[in-house]
Amino acid sequence: MHAALAKNLIVVDKYIMHFQMNIYSATVTLFLVMDPLGNIPVFLSLLKQVDPTRRTKIILRESLIAFAILTLFLFCGKPILTSLHISEEALGIAGGIILFLIAIKMLFPMGQKIAEQTQGEPFIVPMAIPLLAGPSSMTTVILFASQAPHQMGKWFTALAAASLIATLLLLIAVPLQKLLGVKVIAALERLMGMILTTIAVQMFLTGLGTYLSSLG
Repeated sequence: MHAALAKNLIVVDKYIMHFQMNIYSATVTLFLVMDPLGNIPVFLSLLKQVDPTRRTKIILRESLIAFAILTLFLFCGKPILTSLHISEEALGIAGGIILFLIAIKMLFPMGQKIAEQTQGEPFIVPMAIPLLAGPSSMTTVILFASQAPHQMGKWFTALAAASLIATLLLLIAVPLQKLLGVKVIAALERLMGMILTTIAVQMFLTGLGTYLSSLG
């Protein structure tokens, strides 16, 4: 009995060590899945027909809407999962797969067609959803809340920080693209994709390892 208890404690300790993040790592993860660098060309294309004096207001509005949506998922995601009988292990595995697919798209971009399908001033779609508050970022905040519900203040702070950094980056999109150039921004996005790939793999392995341990 003591041996089994010790084994369970070791599993829990490993799970906490490998998955539960601090504010810094959680902020970096959320920033990566929001992918503001990759969204710069799309945002510029969406706003090219908009009066330059309104662009800042639109970016701030859409960023605030995305932040509100992610906050809703952060605080209400756990009850939703409970009502659907979705385990934390399943969410961890699914989250890892989703993040991995997002990272692959960052590493091997296939081109953006969203801007071509949008006319007039964008509102909520596609800037707030799904470019900023997409499936990957929604899954990530739910995953954080599920694994450490007693640390909601930490996750909210990380979400606020990541959203603020992403918003500031989008606000300086025009001068940033002129300064760095399209190729440098593309290279930075691929670097972010590589980092996100490792996070996704770790998330998947942690969820799978926890599930396998629960079977034993």
